[in-house]
Amino acid sequence: GIIGKNYDYIRNSWRWFMQNYLFERVGNILEQARSNAKTAVNLSMVYAYYEIGKTIIEEEQNGKERADYGKHILKDLSNYLTENYGKGFSVENLKLMRRFYNVYSKDEIGETVFTQFKNLPTTETGRQFYLSWSHYIKLMRIENIEERHFYEIEAARNDWSLTEFKRQFD
Repeated sequence: GIIGKNYDYIRNSWRWFMQNYLFERVGNILEQARSNAKTAVNLSMVYAYYEIGKTIIEEEQNGKERADYGKHILKDLSNYLTENYGKGFSVENLKLMRRFYNVYSKDEIGETVFTQFKNLPTTETGRQFYLSWSHYIKLMRIENIEERHFYEIEAARNDWSLTEFKRQFD
């Protein structure tokens, strides 16, 4: 009768609600994991670019007496990396990596500022990176070190996207 139909309706509605709740929770877990993975990959690349910049500078300093060698090293390296590792290794990007090392190898932000990032890797000078490569490209344009630190700290604390970072900066 009618009670049986109402009971089935309520039971099916409850099942539907619980199923959607479960699906949404599991979906949220996956979204967070994907976001964490993307962040980890982006940060890994920032550290890799720092090390690439360091390696380029060390190689250039070792080859100072060979001017011709220095002229071609970035072009040859760019060709090799692009052929073997894909896009992202133009001569201009390699110059940015070199500049990144030059700027940040002598630049430290007190570690107390970012206690929530204590598990991040550190460079040989103790420096940690918290933002995407695109953020650091923008930050490197800021000559004043205090101003650069301010924007780096604010971007990390407030989890600014690159768009938001540019909006705050400009």
